[in-house]
Amino acid sequence: MAKHRAPEGDPTDFDAATAALADVSGDYTIDVAHTRIGIRARHAMVTTVRGAFTDFEGEAHLDAAKPGASTVSIRIATASIDTGQADRDAHLRSPDFLDVERWPEIVFTSTDVDQVDEEVYEVTGDLTIRDVTHPVTVAFTLTGSAKDPFGNTRVGFEGAVAIRRSDWGLTWNTPLDTGGVLVSDRIQIEFDVSVIRAA
Repeated sequence: MAKHRAPEGDPTDFDAATAALADVSGDYTIDVAHTRIGIRARHAMVTTVRGAFTDFEGEAHLDAAKPGASTVSIRIATASIDTGQADRDAHLRSPDFLDVERWPEIVFTSTDVDQVDEEVYEVTGDLTIRDVTHPVTVAFTLTGSAKDPFGNTRVGFEGAVAIRRSDWGLTWNTPLDTGGVLVSDRIQIEFDVSVIRAA
């Protein structure tokens, strides 16, 4: 059983995804209201703290016949970080971490897309945080497609990537008396994305 997943057949499982599109090719915009861009990190070496950015925008061009011709771009407002705790959020916005006054955006721009299997795409691109850019690869799983009641054609993707925040200059930490540090260097960025196809 995977971590943080209910057992197969558990009553909390989601309903089966729909597949309204045989070909997901097209131009899309991210539906912010139905998308989550989250982060998680270990705190005090014992538990996981989660948060999310609430202000972002993004576009994608999907080409099912030639996945390498697909493109993805996302811009995230760093000041929109929300972990549900005001003091922690203020610290994350400070120069110790995101330094939102100097660096108001996190940007991801794809450089290549590779289709691994029928539902999985590896999106490689440049991730820029605090004006530092490094390449990352995010494995996205196609989670379904549907026509919603408002006439929109939607496609869903889920993905995640683990990074070392220190590679982007996010080095603040405090050592613990019992060993280890207060905040893990390795963090995970999570994407639960709903995109709407252009008419």
